[in-house]
Amino acid sequence: QVQLVESGGGLVQAGGSLRLSCAASVRTFSIYTMGWFRQAPGKERVFVAAIQWSGGSTAYADSVKGRFTISRDNAKNTVFLQMNNLAPEDTAVYYCAARLGAVSTNRMQYSSWGQGTQVTVSS
Repeated sequence: QVQLVESGGGLVQAGGSLRLSCAASVRTFSIYTMGWFRQAPGKERVFVAAIQWSGGSTAYADSVKGRFTISRDNAKNTVFLQMNNLAPEDTAVYYCAARLGAVSTNRMQYSSWGQGTQVTVSS
């Protein structure tokens, strides 16, 4: 089991940027595929982005392509989500998740989850 702790959320105006971080407490962080998901009030949790253990493969939801960038630093056991040109519809709790295996957009395939960090974008 991987323990994950997200940080970096907050309140930002539309058009602004935030950088989320997720720190993992596991010795073998570098073998995990890491993902970001988000859940808006009253809605289901949905895929945002994912990155393979080596960083060589990534995936993004269509709604964030060109605005969000996922990256990782295996030496620091951390995955990042750079969010630019934020819009009110990006408002949600953002969750970090980990899985063994290839990049996946399916939240059911991720076995470890963080507690989430709130992102609020004002118009």
